[in-house]
Amino acid sequence: MDITRVTAFVKEQLQDEKTGHDFYHGQRVAHLASKMYLQDNPDAHEDSRMVAIIKTAGYLHDTIDEKICADPNQVLTNIKELLPKVGFTSLEVKDILFTMQHMSFSANIEHHYQLPVSGEYVQDADRIESLGAIGIARAFTYGGAHGNVIYDPRIKPQKLVSHDQYREHTETTINHFYEKLFQLADLMNTAGGKKEAQKRTEFMRNYVKEFMKEWNV
Repeated sequence: MDITRVTAFVKEQLQDEKTGHDFYHGQRVAHLASKMYLQDNPDAHEDSRMVAIIKTAGYLHDTIDEKICADPNQVLTNIKELLPKVGFTSLEVKDILFTMQHMSFSANIEHHYQLPVSGEYVQDADRIESLGAIGIARAFTYGGAHGNVIYDPRIKPQKLVSHDQYREHTETTINHFYEKLFQLADLMNTAGGKKEAQKRTEFMRNYVKEFMKEWNV
């Protein structure tokens, strides 16, 4: 299945994105999710429909993200029209759209959504993108773009209990590591996701230790 029309759509939608949710993020999510699926399922073929579903959801997932999309409903309508044209069945379209709409961290704070198998790999890959060296870069890029300070010892990390609190509470970028990023490894769905997340989380914990050492010089 040729998904070049999907990648072209994503490039157009995210061409002005500068907070770490750009086309290249979607590309990495698509590639990492399909790579982990193939590693966990050695009998699967890289040209299978499952891999095409995973890659497509990976590429598309941030095009309807409320943080960066002015009109998610219109973009979702456009995606519903596009996917059958590139060869996906109605059931495959349903799985892709469900994953996109229910995979985010904020959507799962108050209720855990059970994603299709394809969606579990996309969700894991997206969360892994928030970890490690890439994750650190993306965290500070996003924080700077939204006016968050790097760190303020007077602002304490909070336990996140709702979508609205997550979006609206006073945050520092370092607090974001404690409030969300350090939790992600325990939320992975897949064997491949758990292994990679643990490795990247350890790298990130060491970074924060060094940051605090330098902050308190």
